[in-house]
Amino acid sequence: MSPTMPAAKNSERESTAARVLGAGTAGVAELAIFHPVDTIAKRLMSNQGRITSAAQLNTVIFKAHAHDPPIRKFFTLFPGLGYAAGYKILQRIYKYGGQPFVRDYLATNHGDTFDRTFGKGNGKFMMHATAGSIIGIGEIVLLPLDVLKIKRQTNPETFRGRGVFRIVADEGFNLYRGWGWTAARNAPGSFALFGGSAATKQYLFKLQDYNSATWFQNFVASIAGSSASLLVSAPLDVVKTRIQNQNFEVKESGMRVITNMARNEGFGSFFKGLVPKLLMTGPKLTFSFWLAQTLIPAFNKVM
Repeated sequence: MSPTMPAAKNSERESTAARVLGAGTAGVAELAIFHPVDTIAKRLMSNQGRITSAAQLNTVIFKAHAHDPPIRKFFTLFPGLGYAAGYKILQRIYKYGGQPFVRDYLATNHGDTFDRTFGKGNGKFMMHATAGSIIGIGEIVLLPLDVLKIKRQTNPETFRGRGVFRIVADEGFNLYRGWGWTAARNAPGSFALFGGSAATKQYLFKLQDYNSATWFQNFVASIAGSSASLLVSAPLDVVKTRIQNQNFEVKESGMRVITNMARNEGFGSFFKGLVPKLLMTGPKLTFSFWLAQTLIPAFNKVM
């Protein structure tokens, strides 16, 4: 076997505690730094008109607080922080900490199949990508927290004085609206995230053991994976966001959203918010993915 072509079944193994701690720490750090950026991106994606001036952009981002002093405007970018904390930390633990478990299963039971199908080396990074895709689909279990966070960021009027427990009791499974579009967005997005990172370590840095990557190698791999993920998932992410930020009484389907976007806003509407996402959400995803990939092996060494 070539030293640069590791077999899929010889995958990295870390302890459960290292995976949970590394992924959870990444989620906490990401939330603390990037929640305002996420709010801006969600509000731009939810805007259905054309932005033609700086004043209009200011109104879209800050809504009724557009004319407040700068400091006060900044703090209006933290709506839904409680929901965001619950969602983001659980999501990162689930996604970054859960993907290795799926990867372990695939390596043990199907590693040879990946090698035969894609060839050694190719099989390993494809296995990482496939494990990411599977874990991304399962992420819909956390969808209610994401829905509440997005509504709080973009359409707070839907709460109308109701607390979270009252909303859950009133809406029930309506909080899972858009689950199919979320799964359709997550599957290719997570495939590209983990696959892009693994391919970078495999072919750019010639690593047999991905956990041996330096912080710099993890950083470059995270940029590649997060950029690929955002580009692949952008159109469906816009559709998902528009479904989720509607009033609870609105029952507009995903296909209706797509039809209206194509008819009224043109093809470019499916990539609304992409530049801010690449410039702002991209670094957020890169940061948390880099931190998780760096911390999980580090925690594994000391535990």
